[in-house]
Amino acid sequence: MVNVTKGILVEWYVDLKNDAAMKQLLLHLDETHALGNKFIVQDLDETHLFIAPEYLEVLQTRIDDLMDRISFPLAERETD
Repeated sequence: MVNVTKGILVEWYVDLKNDAAMKQLLLHLDETHALGNKFIVQDLDETHLFIAPEYLEVLQTRIDDLMDRISFPLAERETD
């Protein structure tokens, strides 16, 4: 028998420093039910996760917000 699950494949490249941290963040959000429920359908390998499609938008928003909080401007703006 074949089982079919609808989902989204999340992929990233391992040559960037933040990749392991990003996967750990996603696993932590999943384990702590930070989005209201578990969203990872399957942890496939070091560069791929299969997630439930209904969590994609909120997950993208959470990650964007986090990146905005931890990033800093490359150059300081001059203030008058």
